[in-house]
Formats: sequence, C-alpha cells, structure tokens
Amino acid sequence: MDTNPIDASRQYAGGKMLASRQDGVGLITFNQPEKRNAMSVEMWTGLGEILDEFREDETVRVVVLTGAGDKAFVSGADISQFEKQRSNANAQKEYDRLTSAGRSKLGNFPKPTIAQIRGFCLGGGLAIAMQTDLRIAAHGSQFGIPAARLSIAYGFDGLRKLVLLVGPAHARYILYTARRIDAAQAERIGLINQAVPDGELEATVSAMAREIADNAPLSIAASKLTIEQLTKDPAERDLAAVQLATERAFDSADYREGRAAFMEKRRPRFTGR
Repeated sequence: MDTNPIDASRQYAGGKMLASRQDGVGLITFNQPEKRNAMSVEMWTGLGEILDEFREDETVRVVVLTGAGDKAFVSGADISQFEKQRSNANAQKEYDRLTSAGRSKLGNFPKPTIAQIRGFCLGGGLAIAMQTDLRIAAHGSQFGIPAARLSIAYGFDGLRKLVLLVGPAHARYILYTARRIDAAQAERIGLINQAVPDGELEATVSAMAREIADNAPLSIAASKLTIEQLTKDPAERDLAAVQLATERAFDSADYREGRAAFMEKRRPRFTGR
C-alpha cells in the first residue's frame, strides 16, 4: 500500500487524548499518565471525535489504542469525577448518556482495532480493550474489574463482551473476586490475544498493524461485520448487511488485483475499492 507521512499528534479533550497516523495506521493515545490514564467524561468525547475522523479517512486502515507512559493502558474511570457525576443511580444514567457516544463509536467502528496494553488495564480500561478486535499486552500488564469493591454493577453490553471472550466461569471469577490477573493468565483464558516481553510490545503491535493495513480492506471489513453478527442473537443479526459486504468484496477492483498479484507472484496493492 502507499505510505503516508507521519502526522504530528493532534490533541483532543484538552490534550488528554492524542491522535496521529502513519503508513495506514491510526494511533490513539490516552494521555493522562499522572492518573494512570483514567478515563474522564471529556476523554470519552475526545475518543469519539478521533474515531469519527479515522472512520472517514480512507488512508487509515487499522487503529491502535495505547496509553501514555509505562504505568497503564487505562486504569479505569476517573474516580475523582464519581462524587459529582456518578453519585447515585440517576447520576449514573447521566454519566452513561455523556459517555455513550464514545462507547458506541468504538464498539461500532468498522475498521480493525488493536489495544496495545502496558501496565494496568482495569475496570473501564478493560472494557475499552474488550471492545477492540485484538489485544496485545506486555508481560508486566495487570487486568481486572474492581466493581465489587466499589459496589458498581456492570451493564449487559460490558458483561456480554467479557463472557464472549473468557466464558461464564472465568467471568464470574474476575467479577466476584475483583482480583487482578497477570498477562499470562489473561492470555490463557482468552482475555488477550498475545502476551509479549515488555520490550517487544510496540514492535509486535506495529508489525501486526502494518500487516493488517496491507491486506484487503473490503475483505477485513466483511470479516469484522460477519464475526460481530455471529455474536448476536439470531433474531438480531443483519444477514443482508453480511451478504452485501460479501458481494462488495467479490465485485471489487481489489479482488481482481488480488488474483492478478497471486498469478504474477507479487504483493498486491489494495485500494479499498
């Protein structure tokens, strides 16, 4: 694929969210290291704004999410906002309303997403990671959902993601005990795709992202859509959308390019058309 120059990081949410892009890869950085990248309401808004831009940018083929510093991916929600914005059930409903746009945009983002995890990935941070397509973590990372220590109840969608990834038995263990687990255990139960040595995290994710970015965008989009539909109840599945995505891939110039490149024993150059 054609490479794009490095974009200087653009700031969102008062600098607590950063975005840049290079070689078909969009990078989103949670940038509140002094609070271990805890998510504030403003950061959720900034995340949604970045995702809107990356969604419309045809040069961005895959998106990587990471945390600033070496202490955390995202350590959870910014607890300093709890007293004002999550003090009771009604306040929680308003908090959900304020953050729902960012959550929805991440959950419905049509391009592949990768969580590059180092350090703490807890609570709402783990919920963010679980919404991505792939999760790669450094060996020193820690995972957990401390909701039971705060008397917080997770909603249906968040727990659905957890159960789909690790199964009900491991989900119960994580939620009931509120314990943290290390990267090795997270990999073993399917919470993450791969655990790598700390010094190899960025190179591993970068290589994977570029490999995905070089593949056929329409094929990947169809696979992402179909996998998502398969996780839904049969009555909720949009099989027409799956059929349309499949037909679009087979009718594309990229499909012709893929066949030609295979016959000519060269790397294909996909355009997403």
